[in-house]
Amino acid sequence: MIEGDLNMTEFIWQPDKNLMENSNIARFMKKEGIADYASLIERSTSDIQWFWNACLKDLGIQWQKPYEKLLDQSQGFAWTKWFVGGEANIVDHCLDRHIREGRGAKRAYTWIGDCGSEKSLSYQELYDQVNALAAGLSSLGLQKGDRVGLYLPMISEMVVSFFACLKIGAVIIPIFSGFGPEPLAVRLQNAEAKILITADGSFRRGKKINIKEAADQAVARVSSLQHVVVVKRTFEEVPWNAEKDIAYEDLLKKDFAQVETARLEAEARSMIIYTSGTTGLPKGTVHTHAGCLAQMTKELAYYFDTKPEDVFFWLTDIGWMMGPWEIIGTTSLGASFIIFEGAPDYPEPDRLWQIIEKHQVSIFGISPTAIRLLMKQDASWVEKHDLSSLRLLGSTGEPWDPESYQWFFEKVGGKRCPIINISGGTELVGCLLAPLPIIPLKPCTLGGPGLGMAVDVVDEQAKSLRGEVGYLVCRKPGPSMTKSFWKDDERYLETYFSKWPEVWFHGDWAIIDQDGYWFLQGRADDTIKVSGRRTGPAEIEAALMRHPACAEAAAIGVPHEIKGESIVAFVVLKNNFEASTKLAEECIAQVAEVLGKTLRPEKLYFVKGLPKTRSAKIVRRAIKNKYLGKDLGDLSSVENPQILDEFAFK
Repeated sequence: MIEGDLNMTEFIWQPDKNLMENSNIARFMKKEGIADYASLIERSTSDIQWFWNACLKDLGIQWQKPYEKLLDQSQGFAWTKWFVGGEANIVDHCLDRHIREGRGAKRAYTWIGDCGSEKSLSYQELYDQVNALAAGLSSLGLQKGDRVGLYLPMISEMVVSFFACLKIGAVIIPIFSGFGPEPLAVRLQNAEAKILITADGSFRRGKKINIKEAADQAVARVSSLQHVVVVKRTFEEVPWNAEKDIAYEDLLKKDFAQVETARLEAEARSMIIYTSGTTGLPKGTVHTHAGCLAQMTKELAYYFDTKPEDVFFWLTDIGWMMGPWEIIGTTSLGASFIIFEGAPDYPEPDRLWQIIEKHQVSIFGISPTAIRLLMKQDASWVEKHDLSSLRLLGSTGEPWDPESYQWFFEKVGGKRCPIINISGGTELVGCLLAPLPIIPLKPCTLGGPGLGMAVDVVDEQAKSLRGEVGYLVCRKPGPSMTKSFWKDDERYLETYFSKWPEVWFHGDWAIIDQDGYWFLQGRADDTIKVSGRRTGPAEIEAALMRHPACAEAAAIGVPHEIKGESIVAFVVLKNNFEASTKLAEECIAQVAEVLGKTLRPEKLYFVKGLPKTRSAKIVRRAIKNKYLGKDLGDLSSVENPQILDEFAFK
């Protein structure tokens, strides 16, 4: 939150009568006799037993066998077991149920390719293809508990493969298709994957990308892999290993009987999603069928008010947790979703707005960085499209700056749509913080605690803070929290439970204002301390973004012999501005005016772009290492590492 910025304290959006009376969360509150938002948050976070039991009943989650006990904490917070005695399979609830209940004709999803091609599948068509692929995978010897790598672009076959593996009871390893051989091999090897499903290639900004070549290099290093299933996307000739490689369409062509959806214990593993650490190997976060179903369904139903008639579109990749989150959450609720292979500004800057208009998208999610990219263009690219189908907007990935948030709210949402700004992480496959569509909103806010998530902001002694920046923590378990790290219990405990006993340390800075609204301040490990004053990059970057020339910004702290640290800033200019010493001085003065002279950047550089992950998070660690002349470290999660080659410091 920027000090002295009145826009951050004013309410810019109010819920209408329809949301207050007819939203999914309003239905839940009426059913449970809860009068207002404050009472709902207090009860759901203080009595998680009541909340999760009531929530899952309200949402109609289908169990293959009802659970006997909600949770077992006898071994401590870190090793909590959920839905004890129950059985559940994501596919049973998200696909089979819709066929059983006669909703097979409804559209499940639409795929939109980089080149503009489109393909839609109904729930029945998806169900049939999932069964055919599950049968084919079973014929290869795939069984419950076996791990399968999904190294696929955002294509239709990715969705089918996702559900086919879960139907059998296999464990999915979703991997960003832009990774090279090294990060792919590390993940497959660590998980001891049995099968890899990949593609001959993909398209990005009109160019063909060879995926199979990278896959082959990785496969050669993974002894556990028995088969590689290859989807045709580019239809170009690729190297073929007759001993391991199998064409995806050949598996579908075989005439197999109906495959029964595996009956699974509620805590059976569904996914291992790897998240890069600042040091060491990637961390394999481990998720369950019931945990994903509970958390993701809750979030899409209550935070985003998703209903069967909605079309849900989140700009994401399957390798980011938001991919599985969108797929599971929408199908759980019988809605339709969109997957998009391309870039948000290709072939023109209005690509996303075209999709929203054409497909009547009602719920749209994106990262702040992607919005800053699109803001570099004239607003007319948005304004020429009819976006009246939108009713809610979503965002996650990093803290907002007020200018970008306001642009998203005004230009895309027409000041009509609330921005449901959520924050959690791969280790949760869900949210710690999220607003509900029944509360007024301030710019950049995350509202408050997620339903059933007992979060807090604390000081070094784990005492609650209000009105001051502190650590974001969770005091009680949630059903979707990672079940340790894959084959690394010690690192799991060190990461989340070593700072305070029985308290989940999330690693973010947060602040709660005088009205009880929560704001994020960035990662605690990105903290900058100048002359004894602690700040986060987000605060500096937000101040820079107030200058009309600034399209994007990143800030780092570097050693300073007097101040302890000084601030170095990096700015990407909007198209109609040119770099100059005078402009750099103006941007630096902008920060001093907003935050005071203490937090004035010592140096500022204009750059062509910033290194980002596919989920559009700025990789400040890489910028800092480049600036200090250190080894850049693991760049496997960075989509555009080559941009760092253009960083020049004088």
